[in-house]
Amino acid sequence: MNIDLHPLEHYIQAALGIAVTTTPWHKKNCLPHFIRELYDLADTKLLGIPFLLAIDTAPGEQSPGTVRKHMDLLRAKQNTDVIYVRANVTAYNRKRLIQHKVPFIVPGNQMYLPMLAIDLREHFRRIRSQPPTFSPSTQAVVIHALLRGCKQVFNPLETAQRMGYSAMTMTRVFDELEAAGLGDVTFHGRERHLRFMRSRREIWTRAQPLLRSPVNKRLFIRHTKGRVDDIRAGLTALADYSMLALPALTTYAMSREEWKLLRHRHKAVVVPDPEPDAHEIEVWSYPPALLTERDVVDPLSLYLSLKDNPDERIMSSLEEMMEKLEW
Repeated sequence: MNIDLHPLEHYIQAALGIAVTTTPWHKKNCLPHFIRELYDLADTKLLGIPFLLAIDTAPGEQSPGTVRKHMDLLRAKQNTDVIYVRANVTAYNRKRLIQHKVPFIVPGNQMYLPMLAIDLREHFRRIRSQPPTFSPSTQAVVIHALLRGCKQVFNPLETAQRMGYSAMTMTRVFDELEAAGLGDVTFHGRERHLRFMRSRREIWTRAQPLLRSPVNKRLFIRHTKGRVDDIRAGLTALADYSMLALPALTTYAMSREEWKLLRHRHKAVVVPDPEPDAHEIEVWSYPPALLTERDVVDPLSLYLSLKDNPDERIMSSLEEMMEKLEW
């Protein structure tokens, strides 16, 4: 080891609040000569996870594509994630390292560790971490992929047009999916492509902690001249998917925009309790029509909307519905 790693250790501790130690990597002699000439190597742990540090000692910057190839070679030798370290990297090359999905640390300037959901830049002084739950648009894209098939390649513009979101929203969706490890993002020129690399069942299982009920609020309304009978939801929908008896009160789902239209244009009257001929309305965080071609909400969103219900009869019906899905 012929490089001082104290600035690196100090930077990580100051940025993340964790103490790290580094030790020389003793397998360096098994590497090709050109790798030994270009890099000093050290073992370390971040948040309890082992990593190999590849400290670039070359006098000039290497291209990010070349660095990516070198990191892949080292990863194959060590069978662990490799972090590229260099004292100085131009802003242009740092951006290209991110495009090549190369984890890196430039002490005092930037830290990009996607496997830990960390993107810290000195001029922002902020850690961008995986959110506790997906945003509604990201959840809608995940469910859309699970229902329509995950093998297709998604890009922001086409997916935005298909689902009625803006391209900027879809960019954030891709960021969330990549940070959660559910989607593999690649670049074709300047265009981002996302592919789900796991089976639908595995994606559903891994996504569970990040998914939430799409229902923002439930309320009762009196019969109105405006249409509310578009998409059945709640126990009304569950009765369609299972042997559950049809409830006396019919439940419908709609987006915030649809609810605002119904309430203001058609003067829908909200009542505190169910009345004869009343409807139950669920106002969703994403339009339920995005994910179904029927007059009933999709089964995955329905499951999320009812999974916390303590009624054993409902839990049994949800299990029945989920068992019918073809993963």
